[in-house]
Amino acid sequence: MNSIKQVPTRVKSRRTEANLGAEREHFDKQQLSSISKAINSTETPVKEKHARRIILGTHREKGAFTFWSYALGFPLASSSILSWKFCHVLHKVLRDGHRNVLQDCMRHHGSLVEVGKLWTHLHDRYGQLVALYTKLLCTKMEFHAKHSEIPPNLEVTDEVLERTAGTDINNVFQLTVEVFDYMDTELRLAETVIRQLNTSIAISTLTSGQCRLAPLIQVIQDCSHLYHFTVKLLFKLHACLPADTLQGHRDRFHDQFHSLKTFFNKARDMLYFKRLIQIPKLPDAPPNFLHAASLAKHVKPVVVIPDEDEPEQQDDDDDEPEPLIEVSDVSTSSLQTQPQLDIFDQAFGPPNGGFDDRDLQIESLKRDLELLRAELERVKAEAQRYITQLKSQINSLEAELEEQRAQKQRALVENEQLRMELEATRRRNAEHEKRSQATEQRYNKLKEKHTELVASHAELLRKSADTVKMLSATQQTQEEVERTKQQLSFEVDRIKQEADMKLEEQKFEMDKLKRDLEEKLAEVMRIKATLQSSEKVSVHLSMTALQAEKERLMRSVTEKEAELSSLRQAAQVQQSSLQQERERNNRELGELQSKLQEKVSQDNKMKQKLLEEQFALLQGTITEAESIIQDAAAKVDDPLHIRCTSSPDYLISRAEATLGSIDKVKKGHADYLSNMGDAGGLLRALTQFSHLAADTIINGSATAHMAPTDHADRLTENCRSCASQILDYLKDLKAKTTLQRADPASVRIIVQKILHLGQELRPKGTDIRQDELGDLVDKEMAATSAAIEEAVRRIDVSDEHLTLKSFILTLVSHTGAATIKEFYARNSRWTEGLISAAKAVGWGATEMVESADKVVLHTGKYEELIVCSHEIAASTAQLVAASKVKADRSSKKLSVLQQASRHVNEMAANVVASTKTGQEHLEDKDTMDFSGMSLIKLRKEEMESQVKVLELESQLENERLRLGELRKKHYDLAGVPSEQPAIMKKPALAQKPSVPPKTMVRSMKTKGVC
Repeated sequence: MNSIKQVPTRVKSRRTEANLGAEREHFDKQQLSSISKAINSTETPVKEKHARRIILGTHREKGAFTFWSYALGFPLASSSILSWKFCHVLHKVLRDGHRNVLQDCMRHHGSLVEVGKLWTHLHDRYGQLVALYTKLLCTKMEFHAKHSEIPPNLEVTDEVLERTAGTDINNVFQLTVEVFDYMDTELRLAETVIRQLNTSIAISTLTSGQCRLAPLIQVIQDCSHLYHFTVKLLFKLHACLPADTLQGHRDRFHDQFHSLKTFFNKARDMLYFKRLIQIPKLPDAPPNFLHAASLAKHVKPVVVIPDEDEPEQQDDDDDEPEPLIEVSDVSTSSLQTQPQLDIFDQAFGPPNGGFDDRDLQIESLKRDLELLRAELERVKAEAQRYITQLKSQINSLEAELEEQRAQKQRALVENEQLRMELEATRRRNAEHEKRSQATEQRYNKLKEKHTELVASHAELLRKSADTVKMLSATQQTQEEVERTKQQLSFEVDRIKQEADMKLEEQKFEMDKLKRDLEEKLAEVMRIKATLQSSEKVSVHLSMTALQAEKERLMRSVTEKEAELSSLRQAAQVQQSSLQQERERNNRELGELQSKLQEKVSQDNKMKQKLLEEQFALLQGTITEAESIIQDAAAKVDDPLHIRCTSSPDYLISRAEATLGSIDKVKKGHADYLSNMGDAGGLLRALTQFSHLAADTIINGSATAHMAPTDHADRLTENCRSCASQILDYLKDLKAKTTLQRADPASVRIIVQKILHLGQELRPKGTDIRQDELGDLVDKEMAATSAAIEEAVRRIDVSDEHLTLKSFILTLVSHTGAATIKEFYARNSRWTEGLISAAKAVGWGATEMVESADKVVLHTGKYEELIVCSHEIAASTAQLVAASKVKADRSSKKLSVLQQASRHVNEMAANVVASTKTGQEHLEDKDTMDFSGMSLIKLRKEEMESQVKVLELESQLENERLRLGELRKKHYDLAGVPSEQPAIMKKPALAQKPSVPPKTMVRSMKTKGVC
């Protein structure tokens, strides 16, 4: 059986090259297919499987060379939808592709900028989105190229972020600004997409809407990490810089926070995102960077991509899935139908004229490989589900880790001040550390010299002088070390260990030198013994040399011991100095901690003092308010206050203002209970409330002086109750025990009672609504005109009566014809006077007709007719005066009205004269005949006449007094119209009886006389 090892090396290399070329061709074909299907001009979202194949291709070739080689051939300048989908795919490749993708993309940074500039100047909906998206991608590439520690998917730990920011506050400041710019580009793109989606017909369930919304998934993932970065960096900046310096950063963060929260809420409500991504919820309010402990409440927002349970449907024109295990490019179907010959068999022919065992093994292995491939796909899908579950667990663990970090941050904040104070000490010690390093270098040189001394005794003698110099230099450096203020504990331990090691080494060297000396002494004794038989001269010379050698060795031993003792003393001195420095540092640390505790206690005392001062200020304000209310309550029963009066309208305005101030007091009370460090709102509300309430009490008492007895008693009692209720409420506010349950509800009830009493005391005429005044004027004018027309119809005395009635009708018609309802409603008091004057004219005309009828029928009095004429003249004057108040001087109707008034007065006088003349013609004058009366009878008649005159004069005086009282009462009631105007009208008379003509009466009298 042939073995594959027997195939020549050249044939095997050709097979490998053929396989690699086929795999590369297959890879390029698959990438081209995926890129062309993902990036096209169709308004549909990019399919996830195409994007995944492109991303896997970047990991396979460890870069994006193939992607850009095909992407540069797209006509991005001709189609906005094509450019939009290209930006979407590039965004996904940057986030999830190989780490070398960023370097390959930076080479084409200029081309991306040019595409963005092109679509900026074109008025196209997708063109505007492409311009914003290219700007976002350029910003993303520049940021990650500058900060290589942060990958494009922004998934880093807080430690990496701290390391990237560094310790230099300027670098932290600059990094924060760059993250702000990064976030602005993300939010600007998201807001533009949502705005276009709202203004267009497309919705999230249509492909046109999904094409716009698909890239927002990557935007949401970026924004969640950028928000976390911003919060961390701003807390770090506030720990090192004053708050006023970072006011601009806080304002910019608040704007981004509200925009991001709005974006997340809108995206969360869209049906498209609910099955693709779980969007986190942001807190209701942004973090308070002025309070360092707020960092513990911050929770990192985590975006979760759920599993795709339904497998993706492959299109008919899709390629086969990419194999995860590299195998031969020969398809399984061709292997099953017809086995392929090996290259060696193609060259030399198959052995034994057929297939050998290797072909069968290859076929079986390939079938097993296909089964394993299917199993691998199943395992891969299962692993993907496990990965998603693990990611969710990782997110929960990260949340717990964030909580632990927050606790750590709180501990760090407590020691923040100590670190800042120790920072200066460390900077001062930097110079001393340099000196210590120099000392350490010198000490290392000393060790080297010491090693050389041990290696050779002669070298030790030669460099003994150098050792002495180095020791002196060491002593000088030790004096400098004594002046240092801090030395770390690990340096002390290290130096101690080194000193001990040096002592041990020196002891070892001393022992070695002693052993060498003993060996040399033994050698000398041996040489002495061997040379005893020699000549004395040679023995003497050798002994002399040996003695000299012995003395020289003894001197070296003595010097070495002195050197060891000096080194031991130096080490002890250095150890004692380091111990002193450690104790000094401990004392300084204890002092700093005590200062920190004192400062915390002082802050607590200051807060408590502030609360006490605010409450004291509140008590002072309440005391002043109590004095104001007590003074108002005292004026209710003050006899001097009886002369003070007030109108119900003013009382109503004061009561309504008091009710408004009660609401302000209630709101200020609630604000003070929520924040007892600020009582400003409650103080202002109490001040206003006390003055308005006192004003209401005083004006209520003054209004009661002019009110009826029942209303006056109730109003006065309510004013007293109001004062007592207010004092009780102020008493509850003044005490800490009752401050929480203080409620102005009882005060509100009693003020509302005062308001209702004031409304009851208002004049009844004011019950007529403003919009009804115009209708009332028209009705009264119509009624007056009807009354005058009825009088004209009924009167039949003389032509003067007809002329008078016609002029009265003209007067009334010209008075009300030019008015409108809005004018009457705007001038309600004037309208009431006009109505009263019109009523008086109509009633006077009716009374005049009735009086004339009575005079003609001998049932009336001549005086009644005179009074009616005077009443008509007075009412006419009132009507004209009321019209002149609101009329224009140049009004033609006003001149007509004045002319009609004059004619009315003239005709009234003519009516009286004609009536008197008619009465003289109708009455038979009885001639007074006193011829038949005696003197006594005449005297008696004279006395009766005088008595009658006196009686009439007394009646006249009484009637004049009664007339004065009636006029006074009329003046009091003139401003208050009656509730039922019809009551003021005189009742209509019965039908006038038929009276014979004047000629008939005269003839009848002539016949009777005859």
